[in-house]
Amino acid sequence: MDSDLEPRSRLDSTVRQLDIAAKAILLVLLVGALIAPDMGNMQDKGAWWRAVGYPALAFTLPLLWALYWRERMSFPWLADLCITIPCFSDILGNRLDLYDRIWWFDDWMHFFNTGLLVVAVLLLTMPRKATRAAVLERSLAFGVTAALAWEIAEYFAFLHRWDALPNRLYEDTLGDLFLGTMGSLVAGLIVHRAWLRGRLTEEGPAVTLAPTEP
Repeated sequence: MDSDLEPRSRLDSTVRQLDIAAKAILLVLLVGALIAPDMGNMQDKGAWWRAVGYPALAFTLPLLWALYWRERMSFPWLADLCITIPCFSDILGNRLDLYDRIWWFDDWMHFFNTGLLVVAVLLLTMPRKATRAAVLERSLAFGVTAALAWEIAEYFAFLHRWDALPNRLYEDTLGDLFLGTMGSLVAGLIVHRAWLRGRLTEEGPAVTLAPTEP
């Protein structure tokens, strides 16, 4: 029994450390981007919007857990890491100039990061015995909405000031929405498959837990 718990304990510890490190580096990178936008390759890319939105997103789950779920469940480190990585990876990608140096990096971010957010939502809100159809329904409902919200926020944050041709912006937006949708589907399939194999079962749905009896 101890041999079964030890690898899981090491994995939980690794996820916790990665989550904390990602949050800390995110804050450092955001401060740097605000102080010197050119150095962080954030000039005219909505640095102030990111400085407000990303910490709000990355620390929402810890705040909700502390206020409402602390007495009912252990902290969902994996779900929180899945929320933090999209914020962290976007800022780091800009800092390393990956969006301009690697032509497919932006596409990968839309696919991968939307998928990670979907994983977090599924882990936090879905019963582990949910059918594949139910999992995919929620994956698409959240993922497509999140992808659309990002495109709207991106446009108002900085894209509307660009001199790019309207057709190019239109094609880019449609492509990003498609990649976000595909990322949502893949994430839903992966999570459902993991549940069928008895994995990712440690973090129960926070929103469906009944209040603890006094």
